[in-house]
Amino acid sequence: MSLNLDTLRLQIDSLDHKLIALLNERAQVSLDIGAAKKQAMDPQEEDSTHVYIPGREKVVFEKVTRLNPGPLAADSLCAIYREIMSASIALQKDVMVAYLGPVGSFSHDASMKRFGDSVQYASQGTIADVFEAVERGRCQYGVVPFENSIAGSVVPTLDKFVKSKVKIRAETYLPVHHYLLSKSNIESIRRVYSHPVALAQCQTFLNSRLKGIELVPCASTSEAAQLASKEKFAAAICNRVCAEIYGLDILHADIEDQQDNTTRFFIISDAWDAPTANDKTLLMFTVDHRLPGALCDGLKVFKDHNLNLTKIDSRPSLIRPWHYVFFVECAGVHGDSEAMHTVVAELGKYCLDVKIIGSYADQLVQE
Repeated sequence: MSLNLDTLRLQIDSLDHKLIALLNERAQVSLDIGAAKKQAMDPQEEDSTHVYIPGREKVVFEKVTRLNPGPLAADSLCAIYREIMSASIALQKDVMVAYLGPVGSFSHDASMKRFGDSVQYASQGTIADVFEAVERGRCQYGVVPFENSIAGSVVPTLDKFVKSKVKIRAETYLPVHHYLLSKSNIESIRRVYSHPVALAQCQTFLNSRLKGIELVPCASTSEAAQLASKEKFAAAICNRVCAEIYGLDILHADIEDQQDNTTRFFIISDAWDAPTANDKTLLMFTVDHRLPGALCDGLKVFKDHNLNLTKIDSRPSLIRPWHYVFFVECAGVHGDSEAMHTVVAELGKYCLDVKIIGSYADQLVQE
Protein backbone atom coordinates (compact mmCIF):
# COMPACT_ATOMS: atom_id res chain seq x y z
CA MET A 1 0.00 0.00 0.00
CA SER A 2 1.33 3.42 -0.97
CA LEU A 3 1.86 5.85 1.93
CA ASN A 4 1.19 9.53 1.34
CA LEU A 5 3.43 11.70 3.54
CA ASP A 6 1.12 14.73 3.51
CA THR A 7 -1.86 12.60 4.52
CA LEU A 8 0.10 11.00 7.36
CA ARG A 9 1.20 14.39 8.64
CA LEU A 10 -2.38 15.63 8.63
CA GLN A 11 -3.30 12.51 10.60
CA ILE A 12 -0.58 13.34 13.16
CA ASP A 13 -1.89 16.91 13.43
CA SER A 14 -5.42 15.62 14.08
CA LEU A 15 -4.16 13.22 16.76
CA ASP A 16 -2.17 16.02 18.42
CA HIS A 17 -5.32 18.13 18.71
CA LYS A 18 -7.13 15.22 20.37
CA LEU A 19 -4.18 14.50 22.68
CA ILE A 20 -3.99 18.11 23.83
CA ALA A 21 -7.71 18.17 24.56
CA LEU A 22 -7.55 14.87 26.46
CA LEU A 23 -4.47 15.91 28.46
CA ASN A 24 -6.15 19.12 29.56
CA GLU A 25 -9.35 17.25 30.36
CA ARG A 26 -7.29 14.88 32.55
CA ALA A 27 -5.55 17.84 34.19
CA GLN A 28 -8.91 19.41 35.03
CA VAL A 29 -10.07 16.19 36.69
CA SER A 30 -6.81 16.20 38.66
CA LEU A 31 -7.58 19.75 39.81
CA ASP A 32 -11.09 18.64 40.81
CA ILE A 33 -9.57 15.82 42.87
CA GLY A 34 -7.37 18.34 44.66
CA ALA A 35 -10.37 20.57 45.34
CA ALA A 36 -12.35 17.61 46.69
CA LYS A 37 -9.50 16.75 49.07
CA LYS A 38 -9.41 20.30 50.43
CA GLN A 39 -13.18 20.42 50.79
CA ALA A 40 -13.18 17.23 52.85
CA MET A 41 -10.53 18.31 55.35
CA ASP A 42 -10.07 20.81 58.15
CA PRO A 43 -8.86 24.17 56.68
CA GLN A 44 -6.09 24.26 59.28
CA GLU A 45 -4.68 21.02 57.83
CA GLU A 46 -4.74 22.21 54.23
CA ASP A 47 -0.97 22.79 54.07
CA SER A 48 -0.35 19.15 55.02
CA THR A 49 -2.37 17.75 52.09
CA HIS A 50 -0.28 15.30 50.10
CA VAL A 51 -0.48 15.47 46.33
CA TYR A 52 2.25 12.88 45.81
CA ILE A 53 0.51 9.52 46.28
CA PRO A 54 3.09 6.85 45.32
CA GLY A 55 0.74 3.91 45.85
CA ARG A 56 -1.75 5.39 43.40
CA GLU A 57 1.02 6.15 40.92
CA LYS A 58 2.20 2.53 41.05
CA VAL A 59 -1.33 1.39 40.14
CA VAL A 60 -1.37 3.83 37.19
CA PHE A 61 2.01 2.63 35.88
CA GLU A 62 0.94 -1.01 36.18
CA LYS A 63 -2.31 -0.25 34.34
CA VAL A 64 -0.50 1.64 31.57
CA THR A 65 1.91 -1.27 31.12
CA ARG A 66 -0.92 -3.81 31.09
CA LEU A 67 -3.05 -1.90 28.57
CA ASN A 68 -0.22 -0.96 26.21
CA PRO A 69 -0.64 -2.71 22.83
CA GLY A 70 2.53 -1.16 21.30
CA PRO A 71 4.38 -0.12 19.26
CA LEU A 72 5.53 2.19 22.11
CA ALA A 73 7.66 0.34 24.65
CA ALA A 74 6.16 0.12 28.15
CA ASP A 75 9.10 2.09 29.60
CA SER A 76 8.54 4.88 27.07
CA LEU A 77 4.83 5.07 27.84
CA CYS A 78 5.50 5.10 31.60
CA ALA A 79 8.00 7.94 31.11
CA ILE A 80 5.29 9.95 29.32
CA TYR A 81 2.85 9.26 32.14
CA ARG A 82 5.49 10.24 34.69
CA GLU A 83 5.49 13.73 33.19
CA ILE A 84 1.70 13.84 32.92
CA MET A 85 1.40 13.06 36.63
CA SER A 86 4.21 15.48 37.48
CA ALA A 87 2.30 18.27 35.72
CA SER A 88 -0.86 17.28 37.60
CA ILE A 89 0.98 17.43 40.95
CA ALA A 90 2.30 20.89 40.13
CA LEU A 91 -1.20 22.08 39.16
CA GLN A 92 -2.65 21.00 42.52
CA LYS A 93 0.09 22.40 44.75
CA ASP A 94 3.56 23.95 44.71
CA VAL A 95 5.86 21.05 45.54
CA MET A 96 9.51 21.32 46.54
CA VAL A 97 11.73 18.23 46.61
CA ALA A 98 15.09 18.20 48.44
CA TYR A 99 17.87 15.98 47.11
CA LEU A 100 21.57 15.42 47.67
CA GLY A 101 23.13 17.64 45.01
CA PRO A 102 24.40 19.41 43.11
CA VAL A 103 22.67 18.78 39.78
CA GLY A 104 23.87 15.59 38.12
CA SER A 105 24.02 13.43 41.25
CA PHE A 106 22.40 10.01 41.33
CA SER A 107 20.03 11.41 43.98
CA HIS A 108 18.99 14.05 41.44
CA ASP A 109 18.34 11.26 38.90
CA ALA A 110 16.26 9.33 41.42
CA SER A 111 14.30 12.48 42.27
CA MET A 112 13.50 13.18 38.62
CA LYS A 113 12.48 9.56 38.13
CA ARG A 114 10.00 9.82 40.99
CA PHE A 115 8.67 13.38 40.59
CA GLY A 116 9.26 14.39 36.97
CA ASP A 117 10.14 17.76 35.53
CA SER A 118 7.19 19.92 36.66
CA VAL A 119 7.90 20.14 40.40
CA GLN A 120 10.59 22.31 42.01
CA TYR A 121 13.87 20.92 43.30
CA ALA A 122 16.20 22.09 46.07
CA SER A 123 19.79 20.87 45.96
CA GLN A 124 21.27 20.09 49.41
CA GLY A 125 24.90 19.73 50.43
CA THR A 126 24.54 16.64 52.64
CA ILE A 127 22.07 13.89 53.47
CA ALA A 128 21.53 15.58 56.85
CA ASP A 129 20.54 18.75 54.98
CA VAL A 130 17.90 16.82 53.03
CA PHE A 131 16.38 15.59 56.30
CA GLU A 132 16.47 19.09 57.78
CA ALA A 133 14.76 20.62 54.73
CA VAL A 134 11.83 18.21 55.21
CA GLU A 135 11.78 18.48 59.00
CA ARG A 136 11.58 22.27 58.89
CA GLY A 137 8.94 22.33 56.18
CA ARG A 138 11.08 24.03 53.53
CA CYS A 139 10.46 21.02 51.27
CA GLN A 140 7.48 18.68 51.28
CA TYR A 141 9.60 15.73 50.18
CA GLY A 142 13.20 14.60 50.25
CA VAL A 143 15.10 11.90 48.37
CA VAL A 144 17.93 10.09 50.20
CA PRO A 145 20.04 7.03 49.28
CA PHE A 146 19.40 4.09 51.60
CA GLU A 147 21.44 1.17 50.34
CA ASN A 148 23.51 -0.01 47.41
CA SER A 149 23.66 -3.53 46.00
CA ILE A 150 27.49 -3.51 46.17
CA ALA A 151 28.48 -1.18 49.02
CA GLY A 152 25.53 -1.91 51.35
CA SER A 153 23.75 0.54 53.63
CA VAL A 154 24.25 4.31 53.43
CA VAL A 155 25.30 5.08 57.01
CA PRO A 156 24.42 8.82 57.14
CA THR A 157 20.83 7.98 56.16
CA LEU A 158 20.51 5.32 58.88
CA ASP A 159 21.98 7.69 61.46
CA LYS A 160 19.47 10.43 60.63
CA PHE A 161 16.53 8.04 60.99
CA VAL A 162 17.58 7.38 64.61
CA LYS A 163 16.66 10.90 65.74
CA SER A 164 14.48 12.29 62.94
CA LYS A 165 10.68 12.38 62.95
CA VAL A 166 10.38 12.12 59.15
CA LYS A 167 8.59 9.16 57.63
CA ILE A 168 9.37 7.04 54.59
CA ARG A 169 6.69 7.60 51.94
CA ALA A 170 8.10 5.64 49.01
CA GLU A 171 11.10 3.76 47.67
CA THR A 172 12.71 3.75 44.25
CA TYR A 173 15.53 1.76 42.65
CA LEU A 174 18.07 3.35 40.33
CA PRO A 175 20.57 1.40 38.18
CA VAL A 176 23.93 3.06 38.79
CA HIS A 177 26.72 3.22 36.22
CA HIS A 178 29.92 5.09 37.01
CA TYR A 179 32.10 7.09 34.63
CA LEU A 180 35.62 8.40 35.04
CA LEU A 181 35.51 12.05 33.94
CA SER A 182 38.33 14.57 33.64
CA LYS A 183 39.82 17.34 31.54
CA SER A 184 43.15 15.47 31.53
CA ASN A 185 44.15 12.11 30.10
CA ILE A 186 44.18 9.12 32.42
CA GLU A 187 47.99 8.87 32.50
CA SER A 188 48.27 12.32 34.11
CA ILE A 189 45.56 11.87 36.77
CA ARG A 190 46.89 12.54 40.28
CA ARG A 191 43.65 12.72 42.28
CA VAL A 192 40.18 11.18 41.98
CA TYR A 193 37.12 12.70 43.65
CA SER A 194 33.89 10.85 44.39
CA HIS A 195 31.37 9.87 47.04
CA PRO A 196 32.73 7.14 49.38
CA VAL A 197 30.02 4.70 48.23
CA ALA A 198 30.94 5.28 44.58
CA LEU A 199 34.63 4.73 45.35
CA ALA A 200 33.73 1.45 47.07
CA GLN A 201 31.77 0.38 43.98
CA CYS A 202 34.75 0.89 41.63
CA GLN A 203 37.60 -0.80 43.51
CA THR A 204 38.55 -3.21 40.72
CA PHE A 205 39.00 -0.41 38.19
CA LEU A 206 40.82 1.86 40.65
CA ASN A 207 43.25 -0.90 41.67
CA SER A 208 44.00 -1.86 38.07
CA ARG A 209 44.14 1.53 36.33
CA LEU A 210 44.74 4.14 39.06
CA LYS A 211 46.53 2.23 41.80
CA GLY A 212 48.20 4.53 44.32
CA ILE A 213 46.32 7.64 43.13
CA GLU A 214 44.89 9.86 45.89
CA LEU A 215 41.18 9.17 46.42
CA VAL A 216 39.25 12.11 47.87
CA PRO A 217 35.76 11.49 49.33
CA CYS A 218 33.02 14.06 48.58
CA ALA A 219 29.47 14.65 49.75
CA SER A 220 28.13 13.57 46.33
CA THR A 221 29.33 12.37 42.95
CA SER A 222 28.20 15.60 41.27
CA GLU A 223 30.18 17.64 43.79
CA ALA A 224 33.15 15.49 42.77
CA ALA A 225 32.56 16.48 39.14
CA GLN A 226 32.43 20.15 40.13
CA LEU A 227 35.78 19.87 41.91
CA ALA A 228 37.44 17.92 39.08
CA SER A 229 36.27 20.50 36.54
CA LYS A 230 38.22 23.21 38.38
CA GLU A 231 41.45 21.30 39.01
CA LYS A 232 44.19 20.21 36.64
CA PHE A 233 45.12 16.51 36.68
CA ALA A 234 42.01 15.65 38.69
CA ALA A 235 39.20 13.25 37.83
CA ALA A 236 35.80 12.34 39.19
CA ILE A 237 33.81 9.13 39.38
CA CYS A 238 30.21 10.11 38.75
CA ASN A 239 27.12 10.04 36.58
CA ARG A 240 27.50 10.33 32.80
CA VAL A 241 25.36 13.49 32.69
CA CYS A 242 28.05 15.30 34.70
CA ALA A 243 30.30 15.29 31.63
CA GLU A 244 27.99 17.70 29.83
CA ILE A 245 26.99 19.69 32.93
CA TYR A 246 30.54 20.35 34.14
CA GLY A 247 32.47 20.28 30.84
CA LEU A 248 34.41 17.07 31.45
CA ASP A 249 35.56 14.34 29.08
CA ILE A 250 34.57 10.70 29.50
CA LEU A 251 37.78 8.72 30.02
CA HIS A 252 36.15 5.39 30.92
CA ALA A 253 32.55 4.18 31.06
CA ASP A 254 30.82 1.61 33.31
CA ILE A 255 33.72 1.24 35.74
CA GLU A 256 31.63 -0.19 38.58
CA ASP A 257 32.62 -3.64 39.87
CA GLN A 258 29.23 -5.16 39.00
CA GLN A 259 27.08 -4.19 36.03
CA ASP A 260 23.86 -4.78 37.97
CA ASN A 261 24.89 -2.10 40.47
CA THR A 262 21.72 -0.56 41.91
CA THR A 263 20.96 1.98 44.62
CA ARG A 264 17.72 2.09 46.58
CA PHE A 265 16.43 5.53 47.56
CA PHE A 266 13.75 6.53 50.04
CA ILE A 267 11.34 9.41 49.54
CA ILE A 268 10.87 10.98 52.97
CA SER A 269 8.06 13.25 54.15
CA ASP A 270 5.98 14.00 57.22
CA ALA A 271 3.71 10.99 56.66
CA TRP A 272 3.79 7.60 54.99
CA ASP A 273 1.42 6.64 52.17
CA ALA A 274 -1.87 4.73 52.48
CA PRO A 275 -1.78 0.90 52.29
CA THR A 276 -1.48 -0.80 48.90
CA ALA A 277 -1.73 -4.42 47.81
CA ASN A 278 1.98 -5.02 48.48
CA ASP A 279 3.81 -2.92 51.08
CA LYS A 280 7.01 -2.98 53.08
CA THR A 281 7.57 -1.43 56.49
CA LEU A 282 10.79 -0.30 58.17
CA LEU A 283 11.00 -0.28 61.98
CA MET A 284 13.70 0.55 64.48
CA PHE A 285 14.16 -0.50 68.09
CA THR A 286 16.76 -1.08 70.78
CA VAL A 287 17.12 -3.99 73.19
CA ASP A 288 18.51 -4.44 76.68
CA HIS A 289 21.87 -6.03 75.86
CA ARG A 290 22.15 -7.31 79.42
CA LEU A 291 19.33 -9.79 78.77
CA PRO A 292 20.54 -12.89 76.90
CA GLY A 293 18.55 -13.53 73.74
CA ALA A 294 16.69 -10.20 73.81
CA LEU A 295 17.37 -9.52 70.13
CA CYS A 296 16.51 -13.10 69.18
CA ASP A 297 13.21 -12.84 71.08
CA GLY A 298 12.40 -9.61 69.28
CA LEU A 299 13.10 -11.02 65.83
CA LYS A 300 11.08 -14.15 66.60
CA VAL A 301 7.97 -11.95 66.81
CA PHE A 302 8.18 -11.41 63.05
CA LYS A 303 8.53 -15.15 62.42
CA ASP A 304 5.58 -15.92 64.69
CA HIS A 305 3.42 -13.59 62.58
CA ASN A 306 4.73 -15.01 59.28
CA LEU A 307 6.42 -11.75 58.25
CA ASN A 308 9.43 -12.02 55.96
CA LEU A 309 12.39 -9.81 56.93
CA THR A 310 14.09 -8.27 53.87
CA LYS A 311 16.76 -6.23 55.71
CA ILE A 312 18.39 -6.07 59.15
CA ASP A 313 20.90 -3.40 60.13
CA SER A 314 22.30 -1.73 63.22
CA ARG A 315 23.89 1.55 64.24
CA PRO A 316 25.30 2.88 67.54
CA SER A 317 22.51 4.49 69.55
CA LEU A 318 24.83 7.22 70.93
CA ILE A 319 23.05 6.75 74.27
CA ARG A 320 26.03 4.87 75.68
CA PRO A 321 28.97 2.91 74.21
CA TRP A 322 28.17 -0.49 72.70
CA HIS A 323 24.43 0.13 72.71
CA TYR A 324 22.76 -0.25 69.31
CA VAL A 325 19.67 0.67 67.35
CA PHE A 326 18.38 -2.12 65.11
CA PHE A 327 16.61 -1.51 61.81
CA VAL A 328 14.29 -4.21 60.47
CA GLU A 329 12.39 -4.16 57.18
CA CYS A 330 9.51 -6.58 56.69
CA ALA A 331 7.51 -7.32 53.57
CA GLY A 332 3.79 -7.76 53.03
CA VAL A 333 2.53 -5.51 55.81
CA HIS A 334 1.69 -1.83 56.29
CA GLY A 335 2.27 0.27 59.38
CA ASP A 336 -1.45 1.08 59.70
CA SER A 337 -2.54 -2.56 59.58
CA GLU A 338 -3.84 -4.49 62.56
CA ALA A 339 -1.10 -7.07 61.98
CA MET A 340 1.63 -4.44 62.39
CA HIS A 341 -0.06 -2.97 65.48
CA THR A 342 0.02 -6.46 67.01
CA VAL A 343 3.69 -6.94 66.08
CA VAL A 344 4.67 -3.58 67.61
CA ALA A 345 2.81 -4.42 70.81
CA GLU A 346 4.56 -7.79 71.10
CA LEU A 347 7.95 -6.27 70.27
CA GLY A 348 7.44 -4.00 73.25
CA LYS A 349 7.78 -7.03 75.52
CA TYR A 350 11.39 -7.60 74.43
CA CYS A 351 12.51 -4.34 72.85
CA LEU A 352 12.78 -0.66 73.78
CA ASP A 353 11.89 2.46 71.79
CA VAL A 354 10.03 0.63 69.02
CA LYS A 355 9.24 3.02 66.16
CA ILE A 356 7.82 2.59 62.67
CA ILE A 357 9.88 4.76 60.32
CA GLY A 358 7.69 4.25 57.28
CA SER A 359 5.50 2.06 55.09
CA TYR A 360 5.73 2.14 51.32
CA ALA A 361 4.64 0.28 48.20
CA ASP A 362 7.10 -2.43 47.21
CA GLN A 363 8.65 -1.19 43.94
CA LEU A 364 11.26 -3.90 43.45
CA VAL A 365 9.24 -6.20 41.22
CA GLN A 366 7.79 -3.42 39.07
CA GLU A 367 11.03 -1.53 38.56
